[in-house]
Amino acid sequence: MKKLFILFITLVWCLFTAVACSASAVSTSSTAPSQTTPAPSGWTYQENPGYPYVSFEAIWGASPSDVFAVGDNGNIIHYDGNVWSTMNTGTIINLTGVWGSSPSDVFAVGLSGTILHYNGKTWGTMVSAVPNVSFNKVWGTSSSDVFAVVGGGSIQHYDGKNWSVMTINLPSNIFVNLVNIWGTSSSDVFAVGVGGMILHYDGSTWSIMDSGTANELLGIWGTSSSNVYAVGTGGLVLHYDGNDWSSMTSGTTSELISIGGSSASDVFAVGAVAGPLGYASILHYNGSTWSDMTGDINNMNGEINYYLLNGVWGSSPSDVFAVGRWGAVLHYPGY
Repeated sequence: MKKLFILFITLVWCLFTAVACSASAVSTSSTAPSQTTPAPSGWTYQENPGYPYVSFEAIWGASPSDVFAVGDNGNIIHYDGNVWSTMNTGTIINLTGVWGSSPSDVFAVGLSGTILHYNGKTWGTMVSAVPNVSFNKVWGTSSSDVFAVVGGGSIQHYDGKNWSVMTINLPSNIFVNLVNIWGTSSSDVFAVGVGGMILHYDGSTWSIMDSGTANELLGIWGTSSSNVYAVGTGGLVLHYDGNDWSSMTSGTTSELISIGGSSASDVFAVGAVAGPLGYASILHYNGSTWSDMTGDINNMNGEINYYLLNGVWGSSPSDVFAVGRWGAVLHYPGY
């Protein structure tokens, strides 16, 4: 009888152990997406040092083998055509924008008046014209002609030696909160922001353009002075033909945060599907029609991936990068 009791206890213990081990083997992963390639849409997830903790805010490249992405906590990663690696920035301040004129002349901006410059070897700190401002994005035409927009509505300019605040003479009743900037030359620069704000710089004066919308504008890019696109909330896509801004049919209500491409017939807009969770949204324009190419990016291998995308850059139709939350670095090879 004693032996039977011992045998019974042993069987119960083994059963309990098996259940416990089985329970501990259940995945406890968070909503951070796994790095799996490829997605059915053709986009691939690229392994990088920022996954899954860094939120990348912007991306720019000098070539397919020289790409920079910036994000929170001073993170900058670099792609050499094969792998992404972490760069030493010397700061833990959140970075929001990046642009360069060459691989040895790259600017990054961020919060608390942070401006960084890369000379091809190391990142160094630059002095903002006004301390403790929150920069959003940066763009320029050369190493001595760089513009950076500030969330409060000002624009700073770098002449190769110093940063200075540009004069923007607008009526006092107009609220200005700028988000992004882009141009075709030093005398043809566009800045966009809250309330449908679009400012244009002709080389001497900033002036307001009629956008025809009150939506928040978050991204701007183009191929020429008569072919410029601006994107924003509610799936808004605007086009400028050199004379007027007009609305395009995007086919989405997603919040479009960034736009970029390689030609007038190869344009990408990225952002987040409308809603509290921020699923990724990717649109493509072929020169005549916008189409959704998000595919199954938000549901790879049965996992829900909250890839809110903040930036896009491409060198050709077969070389496009998008970056965003959860250390997301996506690449489109054109197939």
